[in-house]
Amino acid sequence: MAMDGGVAAGVQVCSLKVDTPQLISPGTTYKIVRFPFGTAESTDQFEMHQAVQPDGHVVSDWSTDDRSGLIWPSKAGWGQLHAMIQWESASGTAGYTELRDQYVRDPLGLTPQPNDTTATEHRTPTPGGQYYVKNHGIFVAPGTPLALRVTHNDANPRLLTLAEFKLVIHDVA
Repeated sequence: MAMDGGVAAGVQVCSLKVDTPQLISPGTTYKIVRFPFGTAESTDQFEMHQAVQPDGHVVSDWSTDDRSGLIWPSKAGWGQLHAMIQWESASGTAGYTELRDQYVRDPLGLTPQPNDTTATEHRTPTPGGQYYVKNHGIFVAPGTPLALRVTHNDANPRLLTLAEFKLVIHDVA
């Protein structure tokens, strides 16, 4: 198999990471996980996560603009989504009893068919750390951005302490 920069030919990858904690308010409304642009831990050779987005919008501050959580697929194909999510520890009996996460196509309503969610999971916290990994396959297309969203049911806001979001696009023959 031919390789190009450590990735199989015909495969395009976008790999994002954020270790700046994000305060997530409780409730049933999912929040987009935001990612910085151009960090050493991220890989975006195919320009799927740029401050200047394909529709012309410019993200000036990744930490306050939900568009910083979007991956814009560079081509159509079979997409494999990967995420790692780490929450602050539950705070005893007064803490959350459920952590929620999902992938979503077009979470901001930029296309005719927005908010197409998939791989939604609701989890109960463990006695130790709250560290989760999720994977899911979907068809992707340019012009339809993807995001990772999270929420919880605590009475107080909680920190998402670390997150990764990755898209691997394979050619479909």
